[in-house]
Amino acid sequence: MAEESESTPTTAGHRPVPHLPRRLADPTPVVLTGTALWLIGAVAFALRGSMHVEFWTCVAGVVLGVVGYGIFRWQRSAARRGSRGAWRGLSGLDG
Repeated sequence: MAEESESTPTTAGHRPVPHLPRRLADPTPVVLTGTALWLIGAVAFALRGSMHVEFWTCVAGVVLGVVGYGIFRWQRSAARRGSRGAWRGLSGLDG
């Protein structure tokens, strides 16, 4: 994979593909919004007294969102401190 400072190789006649803007490449707002929506759904089903499959699906969505965001933050911090196994080239998100 090409590093941030390197341009990606192109074939003749094609121009290099630019990186996405930071606001479009950053997954944080999407993950947090999705997790919040699952939480709102879980609260709504709990207030309705419906502790059936819909409620537990929302709870699973909240748990997976929190765990996924935790892993994402862990990888980002590893990339910032220069850990060997960390992600590289996250379009400016890892620095």
